[in-house]
Amino acid sequence: MDWIEANGASLRYELSGEGSDLLVLVHELGGSLESWDDVLPELEKKFRVLRYDQRGFGLSEKAKGTLALDTMADDLAALLDGLGITAPCLVTGLALGGAIALGFTARYPEKVKKLAISSPATGVSKDRAGQVLDRADAVERDGMRAQVQQSLDRSYPEVLRGNRERYERYRKRWLGNDTAGFAAINRMLTNMDMVEDFAKIQCPTLVISAKHDLLRPPAMIEPIAKAIPGARYIETDSGHFMAVQTPELYLATVLPFLTEE
Repeated sequence: MDWIEANGASLRYELSGEGSDLLVLVHELGGSLESWDDVLPELEKKFRVLRYDQRGFGLSEKAKGTLALDTMADDLAALLDGLGITAPCLVTGLALGGAIALGFTARYPEKVKKLAISSPATGVSKDRAGQVLDRADAVERDGMRAQVQQSLDRSYPEVLRGNRERYERYRKRWLGNDTAGFAAINRMLTNMDMVEDFAKIQCPTLVISAKHDLLRPPAMIEPIAKAIPGARYIETDSGHFMAVQTPELYLATVLPFLTEE
């Protein structure tokens, strides 16, 4: 693993794998590049893989206040440029990382060959904005531990905790989030309006929903797929963080799409 200054921020990243195509992995809100640990070995067999900690998360430079989708998309573009990567790449993202991947593709279509997103969190409705802003303030005031049960009960429900070791590893890593960065990207959710981005997607796209996703159920995800020209839509027996919660199912769902000619 290494660090690079990109778009005015120090980002931790890792390049691995031996494939001819580059696959970029964009983690979820509250995640880090370790969110991909359980799917990485299989992905490395087929692709050159780039994963990174977003601004404000993991071991990347921290953020305060409110982040913006434009900033997150520009960070990824600058990371690719800084690494000298010019060929169009495959991009996949989880939850809010799916929305960032989508926003990046809309802004930099020449950089993306294919897009695969699961449970993309493309903003919040006006009636939920206050709740999200309150959560941001509460995390900054009281810390991550005060929010862990309420948050993970919705994003990582009991039905997906059969592998307790996997769940507990995720929970403990989630508790290590920087509160300012977590709050800043929550505030970003309340400012996001991605409707115009959907129509700008030009590459082959796979949109995945999950029936155990209490935050972004299939009824919220299918309309996104329908708004993206030519996108495929799949509903799965998984949750909000599909690559974390059901890594085998994630691979079985995404790999056929990414590898087909």
